[in-house]
Amino acid sequence: MSTCAAAKRPQTVSSQPEEKVDWKRRKAEVKESKKQRKEAKLINQLEKQKQQEAEEKAKLEKGQNTKGRAYTVSVALPGSVLDNAQSTELRTYLAGQIARACVVFCVDEIVVFDEQGEDVKSVEGEFNGVGKKGHACIQLARILQYLECPQYLRKWFFPKHQDLQYAGLLNPLDSPHHMRIDEESDYREGIVLDRPTKQGQGSLVNCGMRKDVRIDKQLQSGLRVTVQLNETQKQESRIYKGVVVAPHVPRTEGGLYWGYTVRLASCLSAVFTESPYKEGYDLTVGTSEKGSNMDQTTLTPFKHLLVVFGGLQGLEASVDADQNLDVTDPSVLFDIYLDTCPGQGSRTIRTEEAILISMAGLRQKITTAFSEVSTGSSSN
Repeated sequence: MSTCAAAKRPQTVSSQPEEKVDWKRRKAEVKESKKQRKEAKLINQLEKQKQQEAEEKAKLEKGQNTKGRAYTVSVALPGSVLDNAQSTELRTYLAGQIARACVVFCVDEIVVFDEQGEDVKSVEGEFNGVGKKGHACIQLARILQYLECPQYLRKWFFPKHQDLQYAGLLNPLDSPHHMRIDEESDYREGIVLDRPTKQGQGSLVNCGMRKDVRIDKQLQSGLRVTVQLNETQKQESRIYKGVVVAPHVPRTEGGLYWGYTVRLASCLSAVFTESPYKEGYDLTVGTSEKGSNMDQTTLTPFKHLLVVFGGLQGLEASVDADQNLDVTDPSVLFDIYLDTCPGQGSRTIRTEEAILISMAGLRQKITTAFSEVSTGSSSN
């Protein structure tokens, strides 16, 4: 009975009416939502495009800024300039002045030639005192090499020598390759260490950092090498990683001044004939008060520039002492023969002074010559 009553009982119906959907409004909302999504997508695309353009621009600027220097600048001077100093201390200080002047003006090679014509091609040998002919070249070359070498490598390459007795008192060159221990750089100078390595692994190099560097080649210990460090280094690793590159790479690819090399020449003619460059020097400049006015001279682009300075008696004395030369006028040996300090107030200009004066005058002319070439090539 109760079951039938329950079955016959009418079901309750909700008294609330169904809400009507405003399709017109819904359609407008969907349309607005699509519009907003489209605008957001477009904004994202524009931002991504701007980011790509900014990255490309930064990459291009970085490429332009890091574009290396293809040309080289060499300076040649007689070692006899040291004989003009009265003591070992003054000789050392004079060599330091020459090194500083060359580094300030980014000289890539210093050639020390012998005005007396003696065959001096090595810096090995004993110190025989101040004023001895034929040994000023060796002492000057040794001090120049010592100053160019990064401080953390000097103990390896320069044992105690009397020529270097006062070299520690000289002003540092502070060249870009003279790195501090924690200084960051893409390149570093180092020495190959005498440590055993596993088969297939490269040598270890001391680059003056807190960790040694594993290079990509197995090299003989004791060699001085230029190392390009990997961009990413594992800080937890006991060693850094890098590759050995040619000494000119920091200059030609990194755009850095990377110090100078020192070459000994037995006479003035050997400065030209024993050039380390295959094609030799394609622009040679001689300096003398008998030359033409430097202020009225322009330079053409070159690959290898050589600027030659005379000693106490000028380049004429070097020409007279050179048995390989049949000329008496030194101006015929050079492409340009310049008076770099016209109207000088002193009867003589010392060689260390002449380097500063001449390179300061030539610097702007070199910059102008190569800036005109880059401007002309970009406009074509």
